[in-house]
Amino acid sequence: MPPSLAAAGRKGKSPRMEMLAYLDPRTGRTWPLGAPRWCGDNQEPLLLTEQPGIGPDAIDRTTRSLWRYRAALPPLAGEPITMGEGCTPLVPRRIAGATALLKCEWFMPTGSFKDRGASVMLSLLRAEGVTAVLEDSSGNGGAAIAAYAAAGGMRAKIMVPASTSPAKTVQSRASGAEIELVPGSRQDCADAALREAANIFYASHNWHPYFLQGTKTLAYELWEDLGFRAPDNVIIPCGAGSNVLGCAIGFSELMRAGSIDRLPRIFAAQPANCAPIARAFLDLDPEPARATIAEGTAIAQPLRLPECIGVLRQTQGGAVMLSEEAIVTATLDLARTGIYVEPTCAQAAAAFAKLLETGTIRPEERTVVVLTGTGLKATPRIAELMGVAL
Repeated sequence: MPPSLAAAGRKGKSPRMEMLAYLDPRTGRTWPLGAPRWCGDNQEPLLLTEQPGIGPDAIDRTTRSLWRYRAALPPLAGEPITMGEGCTPLVPRRIAGATALLKCEWFMPTGSFKDRGASVMLSLLRAEGVTAVLEDSSGNGGAAIAAYAAAGGMRAKIMVPASTSPAKTVQSRASGAEIELVPGSRQDCADAALREAANIFYASHNWHPYFLQGTKTLAYELWEDLGFRAPDNVIIPCGAGSNVLGCAIGFSELMRAGSIDRLPRIFAAQPANCAPIARAFLDLDPEPARATIAEGTAIAQPLRLPECIGVLRQTQGGAVMLSEEAIVTATLDLARTGIYVEPTCAQAAAAFAKLLETGTIRPEERTVVVLTGTGLKATPRIAELMGVAL
């Protein structure tokens, strides 16, 4: 098992809690759940220790949201913060001469896959007594945290770079979140959020391990979608890696439970202009990040890079770097089949075509292409690609 899925246990107050603790996967050190924390004592990024997974009989079929897999999630006192997230469509489409199964994750309350993580993370934090949260994101992460905080009666503060287009923060502002503009780069904003974490709890979609407990439900949902079987391949747009890690955690739990007999191969799709995970996996020298149309995955310094690499290797998957031209083509090609998504996630479809071309995956294999965000959030950029003035 890679460091990202390392086991460690501790005694707690219930049978399920006995198996759960915060975990530093690089040292094996653990901390008890219950007292809210978002990192180790020296700002180490954390995961949770292993959980046993579930079988089909443990699914709550009366619940139409990701909370149908509540038995696989950390114990929650009280009701979750939920708006029906999850249960997204799985749609077949022909791409590059083969059929891909498109997992349409933008069918969520705020329009992106990040609702999975926001719902689970904020539900668990609220139950631990957290009433106000901090996030740094000008995009889908900020929108999801703002919306679920509002739904849960929590206060949210979202820090964004001062250069951010006002249109990108409208969704968060509409949910009642406080927006703070931070001078400088995206990294300057992240650094400012780390300082502000001394004043308000840092519920970061990049940092908090509870967020990964939400994204792991994608694996459970694909398993159920496919008649309680694993797909052969899952292709995921990857920035910080929360979906890559979440999928690995979920499918590993299903393996542990005996609910599947093999892991799917997991592939990370990244823009060539900003591909630190792909470059590391492919043993290529690092390069400075450049601007990319796939801005949602433009994370130059992902916190959990070693864990992401571990997942790609453990599952015998891989990484794909994509040109800007390939991402643009995939965005418009999908739209012409009725699938209107952000360029950020259209790169997963471009990666499917490239993996077919190289023979890494075969047309007859069952391949899921994860599409993470609606094109409605990128309409100005897509209009520009089409030569349409707004």
